[in-house]
Amino acid sequence: MKRLLLTALLMPWAAHADDYMLTIKDHQFQPAELPIPAGTKIKLTVENQDATPEEFDSFSLNREKVITGHSTATIYIGPLTPGRYPFTGEFHATTAQGAIIAQ
Repeated sequence: MKRLLLTALLMPWAAHADDYMLTIKDHQFQPAELPIPAGTKIKLTVENQDATPEEFDSFSLNREKVITGHSTATIYIGPLTPGRYPFTGEFHATTAQGAIIAQ
């Protein structure tokens, strides 16, 4: 209980974030487009089902995160204004592409 309270105090906006999930499989993000409500903070869990690492990289979201093989990572995003926010898997940029669509 103390740990939860400490987390809420240190990251108050994270405790109120909506949960979303992306999967990396065969060096592709699934889903390739992730719609979210504009103006909302989200907690994005990225699960890498491949054996090799991948980097979630987005200039427009100002986020970079390496996700090792067979693991998950959490990325907090937003709130975002309406629009399209592309991201790539930097290690497999030709196949690992996607976008968050704030609407």
